[in-house]
Amino acid sequence: MGPSATNPVKSIEAMFTIVEALKQLDGAGVTELADHLELPKSTIHNYLATLEQEEYVVKEGTTYRVGLRFLDLGAYARDQVEMFEVAKPELEHLASETGELANLLVEEHGKGSYLYRTRGEMAVQVKGHVGTRAPLHSTGLGKAILAHLPEERVESIVDHHGMPASTPETITDRDELFDALERIRDRGFAFDDEERLRGLRCVAAPILANDDVVGAISVSGPTNRLRDDRYREELPQKLLEVQNVIELNVTYS
Repeated sequence: MGPSATNPVKSIEAMFTIVEALKQLDGAGVTELADHLELPKSTIHNYLATLEQEEYVVKEGTTYRVGLRFLDLGAYARDQVEMFEVAKPELEHLASETGELANLLVEEHGKGSYLYRTRGEMAVQVKGHVGTRAPLHSTGLGKAILAHLPEERVESIVDHHGMPASTPETITDRDELFDALERIRDRGFAFDDEERLRGLRCVAAPILANDDVVGAISVSGPTNRLRDDRYREELPQKLLEVQNVIELNVTYS
């Protein structure tokens, strides 16, 4: 959630709108993309031809897809986050020990971006991959981060992005969210009880460096395995142990 540009370059805005649409549609032809974005086919064709020339999209028959050159940019961006290399082995150990899915999320522009995900032997396949962005209010990871941001920053994020419901369990009331964030600060970790995906629970903890929140880690799994003492006590304790190691390494490395 960055500041609005005083004089935004319309051609750049259009380019990224087209790239996002290609991702959303999982590839598309000129006509489909023009209909989807309600833009002239000639305009779409010019942008796609330029993106193909610069190797950011590929053309397969009449279908254009997002190209792997974006992967280079994404990998480079992730490597700039110092916490990634520190957290990666700890999350791999956590996933192996619990058998579930372990995640690392950071906040950027008021949304959460998954920086790393690693699977234990019992981990379920869930929607999302490294780089996926998610609303902060509807995930355990996001709430763990929000709980340690200044209140005015949280207000600004909610004002800008809203509080859309992903499931019937998603918090969509501002006062309820702030009450939940206070409880998270008190106990040191957050729960996500089917708030983003039905049938999935998550326990998350913030990563702090010099009292600033720099990200969050979590363990996710199906409700039939994440329940009772395992959900409320065992996994939070394991998560806090990993949190402590990561925080020490991030702060003093």
